[in-house]
Amino acid sequence: MPASRPRQFDLIAFDWDGTLFDSTAIIVRCIQMAVADVGGAVPSDRDAAYVIGMGLMEALAHAAPDVPRERYAELGAAYRRHYINHQDDLSLFEGVLPMLADLRAREHRLAVATGKSRRGLDDVLRTVQLAGVFDGSRTADETAGKPDPRMLHELMEEFGTEPQRTLMIGDTTHDLQMALNAGCPSVAVSYGAHLPDGFEALQPRAIVHSVQELHRWLLGNA
Repeated sequence: MPASRPRQFDLIAFDWDGTLFDSTAIIVRCIQMAVADVGGAVPSDRDAAYVIGMGLMEALAHAAPDVPRERYAELGAAYRRHYINHQDDLSLFEGVLPMLADLRAREHRLAVATGKSRRGLDDVLRTVQLAGVFDGSRTADETAGKPDPRMLHELMEEFGTEPQRTLMIGDTTHDLQMALNAGCPSVAVSYGAHLPDGFEALQPRAIVHSVQELHRWLLGNA
């Protein structure tokens, strides 16, 4: 049952891939296949996972530094093609829906701040039947990509919340750096794209290792 203690955070912003949605392995494979399609050196699993959370073109350029800039559009199209072919393979992490329901019962505003495109996020929200769960969202193609703080600044302005009353939750250093740049507290999850060894330097309130642990932390601290 949701706790009755007063809220510490009015707005809770979640990253999507690797935080709520179990998509890391598929994204890594799609990046690798796209790079191979255009003749680039295929990145390792770790290098491909590192770019998750960035805007698409920035991520692909980082993952494939040997691909010339004039082929970025082709690279992006190849990634989108592979991702569309595999997007139905993706699913929410176990426990996400009960966690979000409890947070809504406590009247937190919930938002998504993601490196996905607007079309990609809207498609996946419809796929997993989450319409109405989130109060707002920002995607990398409609504002600045992470770790630029603009996503969080825009969400805070939309909902009239202060940085200290806004919590960012994510699985990458890009998410945590964005929160730090925006003056917002953060929570890191270790079950997504990035290994947790770089998280402490970015001052998260907590590092949690499962959705269930995140759920408990939020009910006790948010």
